[in-house]
Amino acid sequence: MQTQANSAAIPVVKQPLPKRLAALCAFFAIASISGLIAKQGELFCILTIIMVIAILGRQRTAMYFLQGYTVLQLALVSMLPVYLYDPDNLLVGNPSTFKLGELQAKVPDFVIFGIIIVLAMVQVWIAFTPKVRAYFNTQINMNIMS
Repeated sequence: MQTQANSAAIPVVKQPLPKRLAALCAFFAIASISGLIAKQGELFCILTIIMVIAILGRQRTAMYFLQGYTVLQLALVSMLPVYLYDPDNLLVGNPSTFKLGELQAKVPDFVIFGIIIVLAMVQVWIAFTPKVRAYFNTQINMNIMS
């Protein structure tokens, strides 16, 4: 009877999956699956899929991993223009050509870097919102397998 009284004293409020977090999980899943199909960064893609599964399982560890993952990603993406800059290479300033289906466009590199950095900032914003923090179950310990 003691355990029933203790469990009744702690109300468990199940928060629904926030739409922003669902969109972020879908983005991570699609990016990881496409990386596995392209056979590029398989280990990184598998770890990202495991993170998405843990997020859907409401693991507190997944929240910490998501927050660290997004901050690290923003830091690395922000350093990308500096890392790729080569003053001896004259092709850096020229627009990049990419083809997406029937659409073929020439876009300057700084626009592409800007879009990637903005996407990383949106991911950080989603990872640290209070609704996302409330979604994860704080009763579950740090063991990702429980």
